[in-house]
Amino acid sequence: MTRAIYPGSFDPATYGHLDIIKRAAALFDEVVVGVLNNSAKSPLFSVEERVNILENITKDVP
Repeated sequence: MTRAIYPGSFDPATYGHLDIIKRAAALFDEVVVGVLNNSAKSPLFSVEERVNILENITKDVP
């Protein structure tokens, strides 16, 4: 089993992030997306909101 880990702040999540997730899903058995806080930035969305956004936009990614 191959696993990829994709960490980032995803604040906000973009089409570029989604493209990377889709490409990784085609290459690896599992893709773990780690949503983190970046202390150098003022967040637009809370971590919980960013997780929800990513879950919604990736729901059709195998």
